[in-house]
Amino acid sequence: MTLFFSVAMLIVGIVILILSGDWLVRGAAALARHWGVPALIVGLTIVAFGTSAPELVVSVQAVLRGTSELASGNVIGSNSANVFLALGAPALIMAIPTNMPGVGRNAVVCLIATIVFITLAFFSNPLQIWQGAILFGGILIYLIWMFRLGQLGTEDPILAEMTEINEGTDGLPTNIMLSSAFVLIGIIGLAFGGDMIVDHAVKIASYLNVSETVIGLTIVAIGTSLPEVATVLVAAYRGHSEVAIGNVLGSNVFNLFAVMGAAALAGPVTIERQLFFFDIWVMLAASVALFIYIMTRQPIGKKTGAVFLLAYAFYIAAVVRNVM
Repeated sequence: MTLFFSVAMLIVGIVILILSGDWLVRGAAALARHWGVPALIVGLTIVAFGTSAPELVVSVQAVLRGTSELASGNVIGSNSANVFLALGAPALIMAIPTNMPGVGRNAVVCLIATIVFITLAFFSNPLQIWQGAILFGGILIYLIWMFRLGQLGTEDPILAEMTEINEGTDGLPTNIMLSSAFVLIGIIGLAFGGDMIVDHAVKIASYLNVSETVIGLTIVAIGTSLPEVATVLVAAYRGHSEVAIGNVLGSNVFNLFAVMGAAALAGPVTIERQLFFFDIWVMLAASVALFIYIMTRQPIGKKTGAVFLLAYAFYIAAVVRNVM
């Protein structure tokens, strides 16, 4: 089995994971509609967790298979990629506004989530069950807060994104049998794709004589961030670049609270020492930069987008250089 084959299989696993997560969300949302479940509840449960399923499945499976470094690398790498790559690329097409209602409060939550995760990581490494409970408790509190905002009719970009899939009929299965099939295929695909990713990520790390953390920070992180990148690029091309901010903020909050929380509840999550010297601070810098842009209501234009992309390119180059 060659390195090329393992890379190819890892990419196939990522594709399967992304498609399966989408099928699961659509099937479950359709079933909920058949059963009369309100769109708000569907958005804050099925859609919210379903769209984070790729990162969640990979991280939990990595922990269960004793390669938890892959989980921590995936989350930290994904959050940096979400800001620098998923916002930098669409900004080259159209300026991304930051002054929409509700964006500021979600930027605060995202920064708090980042700081809480870093604090817990410094407090005890590997992350234990009690730290996982704190992180997962954070996502439950966040969703309850979102539910309350939805009941009050408060404008919020993340809430709107999570409920959007259940408000239209496009792309949703039309009957219970088909909806159930979507859910079943989605669950099987997530398990299969996640297993492929973890298995071949470990093999790639062995071939290259690097840690699973490096593979998680690079190939896996970029792969699991592709849905966010694709979504915001298409939105920017269609003149709706404002959805990018909500997409990125929501994804980062779920990565830190839900994904890392679930992973630590599944077992100890080791964060390699090298991450504390560089990668964690890159993730924090990305969160702070986005926070400043949002709080000052400055649009993310072409120049900033170019800087974000260059920053990400330098970051990946630094990660690769450190292991050579």
